[in-house]
Amino acid sequence: MGGRFDISIVANDSLTAEQNIDTCIAEITRIENLISDWKAETQIGQVNSNAGIKAVKVSPEVFRLAQRALHLSKITNGAFDISFAAMDKIWKFDGTMTQMPSPKAVRKSVENVGYGNVMLNAKRSTIFLKKRGMKIGFGALGEGYAADRCRSLMLERGIKAGIVNGSGDMNTWGKQPNGDDWAIGITNPMRKDSIFAIVPLKQGAVVTSGSYEKFVLFNGKRYAHIINPATGYPVTGLCSVTVFGPSAEIANGFSTSIMVLGREKGLKLLRQFPQYSSIMITDDGKVLSSPNIDVSKFKL
Repeated sequence: MGGRFDISIVANDSLTAEQNIDTCIAEITRIENLISDWKAETQIGQVNSNAGIKAVKVSPEVFRLAQRALHLSKITNGAFDISFAAMDKIWKFDGTMTQMPSPKAVRKSVENVGYGNVMLNAKRSTIFLKKRGMKIGFGALGEGYAADRCRSLMLERGIKAGIVNGSGDMNTWGKQPNGDDWAIGITNPMRKDSIFAIVPLKQGAVVTSGSYEKFVLFNGKRYAHIINPATGYPVTGLCSVTVFGPSAEIANGFSTSIMVLGREKGLKLLRQFPQYSSIMITDDGKVLSSPNIDVSKFKL
């Protein structure tokens, strides 16, 4: 999925652990071959190839994932947009960018983005993109979904503890061999070589979205790699958002959305989902949290 997966399994012997890790790897690969928007032969690749032409039938699993992604697009008013994959990559964060893109280029970069043009037909299990040039993609939602699926598979197979980390989308269950909860470190965005908090997790997911790794500076202002799908401009205000909850897929959608929405709208969104909580760090280093999380419990 374009990222790194780290899988740890607690088992009675190394052979059992290795076999179950192989099962997770096979499941991750299976999901990638269903939903990757980089591979033309996947179901989502076919949906994108037929944008503006015809609806494409997909499996029930892919359809349900698209339904959830479209629902997230709607409840966040496009802060997360399932059609963001069509965005022109005019912002470069590899050191090659020497000037700001023009306002015209920015407007053009999002002209094919718009979740309102994604048509789902539940009876036929089809997806249709109304405009030519449109694309849909699940971004890190796919990695979160894969992490969720691995946890479910392991529990079904009797594996009582483990952790799956899909490029920062972490899903845990059970305890470490010494009986301790899993300890998840959250990077301090102000000092990337240090940990801001260590969070104990028994069975749940934690996902962090941040703008502190990839960015460019123009006229003293930082422009980071998380782009607002509605405007085409990098988000500002928050440099790190960590979301906790039962699903890595949903937590990722929320963390990305809150980066775009900002503090107030982000907290308003989370209030509708009391199973999820968040820690946010502003560009100037202020630490904020949703009301249902006690920051004082963490190792700061």
